[in-house]
Amino acid sequence: MAFINYASREIYCKIVYYGPGLGGKTTNVRYVYDRTVPSAKGKLISLKTESDRTLFFDFMPLDLGTLSGFQTRLQLYTVPGQIFYKASRKLILKGMDGVVFVADSQRARLDANLESMADLWDNLREEGRSPGRLPLVIQYNKRDLAEIAAVAELHRLLNPHGAPEFEAAAASGRGVFDTLRSIAKLALKELQRGHR
Repeated sequence: MAFINYASREIYCKIVYYGPGLGGKTTNVRYVYDRTVPSAKGKLISLKTESDRTLFFDFMPLDLGTLSGFQTRLQLYTVPGQIFYKASRKLILKGMDGVVFVADSQRARLDANLESMADLWDNLREEGRSPGRLPLVIQYNKRDLAEIAAVAELHRLLNPHGAPEFEAAAASGRGVFDTLRSIAKLALKELQRGHR
């Protein structure tokens, strides 16, 4: 749920990048961060463990215009993909306004995608959130690699609710901003609905 700062007249909208380990969540957020003008972004924060490089918590506000006279800013977060970080993923999901599910398109990662998507739905249910009403965008990442699944197969396996979906190669930036624009629009539409 969006955080409202009445003193600065800002609404913070929390977007969480979710998906299997090493699927490209952090690459997405870092790409956006690196290409955002310094005056429009906050500090990028990264937390790592000794044993795993993918435990990141990324924070980045972006200016998005106004909502009811308040400046709207995005906060982008990634969750650790490894299954043993379940408690961390649940904590990061708390209060989110939208989710980008970053699927790894490699055939060898189909099971990891399915496991991560099931974990997302379990966590959302525990929070009382309905997957069909949640601002959600699915990104099929790593489309530039060999041995990838067809988009139609990924759609059938991962997108039963018909969420907007994008093909991407986050390392080169392909599809990264399309994905971000889509989730930002969905999250803001949901916020506006809540302010009526």
